[in-house]
Amino acid sequence: MSLVLISIGSNIEREHHVRVCLDALEATFGNLTLSSVYESEPVGFVDGRNFLNLVAGFESDWSVGELQAWCKQLELANGRLKNSAKFSPRTLDLDLLTVGTLTGEIDGVMLPRDEVDRNAFVLLPLAESFGEERHPVTGEDYASLWKAFVAAGRAEQQPLWPVDFSWRCRMISHADATV
Repeated sequence: MSLVLISIGSNIEREHHVRVCLDALEATFGNLTLSSVYESEPVGFVDGRNFLNLVAGFESDWSVGELQAWCKQLELANGRLKNSAKFSPRTLDLDLLTVGTLTGEIDGVMLPRDEVDRNAFVLLPLAESFGEERHPVTGEDYASLWKAFVAAGRAEQQPLWPVDFSWRCRMISHADATV
């Protein structure tokens, strides 16, 4: 079994699609560890609505290819268009960030995902809920990577903020949490 970390994002019917995704993840993989839910401005988009983003972690013995196929199928089942433009609005965007300590291209997926240490909407949720886990290539823990990101002034260029968010009758995120 490996710890799988997945980034979840949505900027169309955001709350609905994030909840549907969490339901599907739990039904398929069991117990989930979740970060807070953050709202962020779209990165790379010329025009677009703000995203809700979070990271989910779970244990799995599935192959990288099986995990990737499952993620893409869930996106399509929730209205994502197969050939949509790269920086277009998304009902659901799921990205495999890491699968255990695997590195390199596996089943057509590059691991770890390159945005892990480049985008605040990925790195902050990782640091928050998986801070002691280590980046499979650099060996640095996510909490340290986030501190360096902030110290370099990069967090100011990619603002994000926690939002109130409930799932299965429990608050998993609070807007008044400090970032």
